[in-house]
Amino acid sequence: MKKYLTTAAVAVLMTASAGLCSAQSDAPYTEGTVWQITMVHTKPGMSDQYLKGLAKILKATFEAEKKEGLIVSYKVLMGQAATPGDYDIMNMVEFKNMAALDGLRAKTDPIAQKIVGGEDQQRQLAVQRAELREIMGTKLMREITLN
Repeated sequence: MKKYLTTAAVAVLMTASAGLCSAQSDAPYTEGTVWQITMVHTKPGMSDQYLKGLAKILKATFEAEKKEGLIVSYKVLMGQAATPGDYDIMNMVEFKNMAALDGLRAKTDPIAQKIVGGEDQQRQLAVQRAELREIMGTKLMREITLN
């Protein structure tokens, strides 16, 4: 009887775990990487000046983060604003997954200090950028592949 109960318990556990392992989502997509998107409206006549700053500081920062494996990739998109309150530049940073955002600041602060400098230099840069552009919004979005 004891042998039968042990065998039955093992069979039940195996059946239950097989059911859990074979369960699949009916979502019509597969989850991919995560994108942090910043929409920027440059002030009139300041697009080139803003992009020069991005080319110098942001590009160096993203390349260092990429080299450290903190980000997968990055993109900067530029286009015409559809309305006076619309953005004309979009900065996109790709992360492997949501978990890559955990503790990110502790990992990126040393990179920013190396490229930009200490808190005072970073604050001064933020003030200078504010004269060139306005952040219209940010979004965190997951890339998906349709099944």
